[in-house]
Amino acid sequence: MAAKYNEIQELLRSRADLNARLNLMPYDGTPEIKERGNEKYLYVRKRVAGKQTSTYVGAYTEELYNLLLRNAREAREIRKELRSIDKQLANAGYSEDELSSDVINNIAFARANMKMNIYDQAVLEGVATSFPQTEEIIDNGKISGVTATDVQKILNLKHAWEFILDRDVIASRSDYYMLSHIARVVNEGFFAEGGRIRGVPVTIGGSSYVPPLPNELDVKEKIREIIEESDEVINTAIKLCLYCMKTQIFLDGNKRASVIFANHYLISHGGGFLVIPEKEVPEFKRLLVKYYEGEDITVIADFMKKYCWKKIE
Repeated sequence: MAAKYNEIQELLRSRADLNARLNLMPYDGTPEIKERGNEKYLYVRKRVAGKQTSTYVGAYTEELYNLLLRNAREAREIRKELRSIDKQLANAGYSEDELSSDVINNIAFARANMKMNIYDQAVLEGVATSFPQTEEIIDNGKISGVTATDVQKILNLKHAWEFILDRDVIASRSDYYMLSHIARVVNEGFFAEGGRIRGVPVTIGGSSYVPPLPNELDVKEKIREIIEESDEVINTAIKLCLYCMKTQIFLDGNKRASVIFANHYLISHGGGFLVIPEKEVPEFKRLLVKYYEGEDITVIADFMKKYCWKKIE
């Protein structure tokens, strides 16, 4: 039974990841060229709710046309994989679970604030983009005047948020495997195995704290212990976030993965969402260093509950 459950969870994670990849594509549809006078323009054609739609993309260039062709090809392959996964889920006896209205509303609340959340997370990571630039990257996948590294980090954050807001993923456990998948997504393009547990020593800038090498069994057990504690969901989410940050489970992307993992738990319980607002980043970093170096968790946890927890009013 455990093997069947694990198989279904892996299929659901894969399905959510593929859906997130589709959402990352700025142009989804079949490219077409329209001519007006001596000029050529590019559109994408797509069927929506049974109706054929045509969306303007831009003036024709060979580069843009090839990008649209690649996107259309990749989208077809992704949809083919999704159909295969749906068949495998059906063969495994999986049926869709209904989410509570609180969780459904929380997903919508998080989606409505996703661009700002990604911007705030990017600020926490030292990404030097304005909110309009971040929004442009989220919507179109690129922008001039921003480094490729910063663009990749923002797109990875979008991918990770799209992943956890998938209904199947929200209905899944907040466990080590969920965290590892999130870490792999936020490290995509930087590390081949970004979700693998760290096997080398690391140091933390501005702190004397040196995190010991993590042990996979210990990490799994600690996450399970935190979740099974009888506490308010916001307290549990904050403990998950801070434990994962302090343990430095992965080689990189620990703050990004920790915040999104904590949000998976919080949103799945209809508890709002957690994000460090831009103006609170300096104080959060100061308190985080103190927590790393031994200060009681209640100090930074109280700060996060007051300034970083957003609830549906």
